[in-house]
Amino acid sequence: MTKKWQFRYQMYKHLQANATTIYAEAKRFSEEIGITGSLKGNLGLTGAVSGCHGLLSREVEEAMHDAARKVLPSAVLDEQIRDVVKEFYGDEYDAALINTCEAGLFTAYDVLCTPPTLGKGDPYRTRYIAPYERHLHHQGAYGRPFPPKYKEVNAERGEAAGEYGVQGKRAFNLDTLVVKPVGATYDCHGIKYNPIPNMLHVDAAKSLKRFEEVASRNADTLSGIASLGYDTPGYGYGEKDHEGAPLFQKGMAQLAAEYDIPYIVDNAWGVPFIGTDLRKTGADLIIYSMDKASGAPTSGLIIGKEEPMVLIRRALGIHGARYGTLSSHGKAAYVGFDPGKEALAGTLAAMKILKDRPQIALTALDDLYKITLQEFEALPKSLQTGWSIYKSQNCLSVELNYADTWKEGQMGIPVFSIEDMYAGSHILQNCMSQMGLIPTIAYDANIMVSNGVGNLDEEGRLLEQPTRMMVRAMFKAIEIISRTAGVID
Repeated sequence: MTKKWQFRYQMYKHLQANATTIYAEAKRFSEEIGITGSLKGNLGLTGAVSGCHGLLSREVEEAMHDAARKVLPSAVLDEQIRDVVKEFYGDEYDAALINTCEAGLFTAYDVLCTPPTLGKGDPYRTRYIAPYERHLHHQGAYGRPFPPKYKEVNAERGEAAGEYGVQGKRAFNLDTLVVKPVGATYDCHGIKYNPIPNMLHVDAAKSLKRFEEVASRNADTLSGIASLGYDTPGYGYGEKDHEGAPLFQKGMAQLAAEYDIPYIVDNAWGVPFIGTDLRKTGADLIIYSMDKASGAPTSGLIIGKEEPMVLIRRALGIHGARYGTLSSHGKAAYVGFDPGKEALAGTLAAMKILKDRPQIALTALDDLYKITLQEFEALPKSLQTGWSIYKSQNCLSVELNYADTWKEGQMGIPVFSIEDMYAGSHILQNCMSQMGLIPTIAYDANIMVSNGVGNLDEEGRLLEQPTRMMVRAMFKAIEIISRTAGVID
């Protein structure tokens, strides 16, 4: 790779000035390979973004339709979801469905980590530990950041700023202890120039030692530990034990147990039964966005150990009535997060497919991985060095990380920040849109490609032609951007 620029920001300034030309070339290429007419806007590299959900399988759609035409109390479906989870994970685990993963996070932090509001005297403050990792505005934004140098870390994320933005969701008297994992780097990149979490070389053992030190210093206020639940090197969870459990996650669970505090895992892009197993990591709660990789309608699923799940279920109004019942579905603190009958029925159907017939999703993932590797070979050879390509069973996705194209001081493939995404200056994602594709998550030099938008049939089987076109278009966009940036001739 060439080094055309003296400083990184100069590359991004040049890309910004030439964005229109880049988009025009990307659009021409997509039309040349057949992304035209009705295909435009109906194909996507992901079924896993909140703004454009994956398409439901025929079986899930029929389950929702069937429930909609029946007199069926929601509590009945609540119990069936509990049963499916307990059958797989064991009787010491429990579950609750909620309307979104973010609602599940809000409930978990408020129920398990914030100080009580009842009783005499002034309330105390509590703190939870969160690694400085990707998507920090999800799992790490429910407390005021500490140390203060992180006070603005989430300010540029979200649709609105201030009181109505991400910063406005902070919980009562709760702080977030933001801790950098050892081996992670935070160089600045992007047109919206910001620190980029590069988690590719996180050292789990050294990171856990740092977490132990932070926990010890804050023992009198510590109320929880939170992290993502992903399983890939690009998210910092590449080191695993013999059962495939990420060592970093196992260590955080052990630390939480020592302090008798919950370890809460945000596994929004993950899938239950197939992906990260909280029995192996030791997490107290794991929360899913079921409309992302799991093939369910919009909903969030909380799975956890029975003790904390009693509190979660009580707060949702589904743990039984005050006069003594085993089930309920009524008023409580978080009744506003009720998922609704159709979501309960559709999610239950998706859960049964994942639990009883996981090979449907895993075969589609294998096919996607094979096509991605084949299309990667079409990149110019000078762009192929420094990539890490990983098949994620947890996310049913293929992770493409190119952070190491920047090793040893050379200018690598342009990296765009999450702030670029919110500012509309994420040129790679914008290229995908210009090509007629629903873009995938592609910031921080980490691209996740998954199935679900226009490339699966009604039974969940992968359709090769649209999948290949989408992946080919994405790699071509990377090539066009790299050439404009002067990374290749």
